[in-house]
Amino acid sequence: MELFKKVSRFRFMHYARFISGLSIVLTAISIGSLAVRGLNFGIDFTGGLLLEVGFERPADLSALRQQLGDGGYPDAQVQNFGTAKDVLIRLPPQEGDADPSAGGKLGQQVLAVLQAADPQVVLRRVEFVGPQVGEDLTTQGILSVLAALVLILIYVMFRFQWKFALGAVASTAHDAIVTAGIFSIFWIPFDLTVVAAILALVGYSLNDTVVVFDRIRDNFRSTRRGTPEEVIDRSINETLSRTLITSGVTLLVVVALLIFGGETLHGFSTALAFGITFGTYSSIYVATALAYFLKVSPADLMPVKKQEQVDDLP
Repeated sequence: MELFKKVSRFRFMHYARFISGLSIVLTAISIGSLAVRGLNFGIDFTGGLLLEVGFERPADLSALRQQLGDGGYPDAQVQNFGTAKDVLIRLPPQEGDADPSAGGKLGQQVLAVLQAADPQVVLRRVEFVGPQVGEDLTTQGILSVLAALVLILIYVMFRFQWKFALGAVASTAHDAIVTAGIFSIFWIPFDLTVVAAILALVGYSLNDTVVVFDRIRDNFRSTRRGTPEEVIDRSINETLSRTLITSGVTLLVVVALLIFGGETLHGFSTALAFGITFGTYSSIYVATALAYFLKVSPADLMPVKKQEQVDDLP
């Protein structure tokens, strides 16, 4: 299936410097927000207690915060979860949380505080994560993303060439940083499902990038005419239909998850939606543009000829 009846002739590399500048600005804003504002880590990383409670009528969040503060939980975070009748309550780690039974006891104590004002409150879910578990998950999450980037660097370097490897790593890191930056700027909860989505994006973005790199290598080897800019433009145009169709169909599925998947999948589908959008863009204007700026040429991609052995025997 092709989107374009004929192969398009967009001059992607002609605007590469300008659009790459926008990518640098976008990445800098994301890093700045991550450094200054940080991430709204979920209970998976911070540890503590999470309760989901249900009311018969729409809940007054301000009154609930006051009620919990008066009951001895001034640090409780309260927000709606799905509908106005469903409320999510987060409590930071308390003293004695190392005890595995602490979560159940604390949940019942918080429920008792809520039921003192409204006996119809129903406890639907309790999740408890100890402080040490949260620290371990944070470390493992960061290490898993870094390990993925290193493996990508090695894989692309062996399959193509170091200039392409740097482009692929820069593209993948760009997608992960900008996606995390959006979570920081808009203060969207960042939990383990978001880490899973970012790791999925690493694979998705790499696949898109490798398809474009494959076509560039084939065209460099088969076409002796044209400058590197012309060959790269032609390669991107030849894969453009495939790239847009794949990204569009995937994005449709993710948007369906975002709309109908409920609050549990909200962070996962949000990260995927932004990541797929940036991944499609970065396969052209980060990965390929960086290889172009590093002056990739046909000589970099020609197969190595084996030297014939000289028979020096008399």
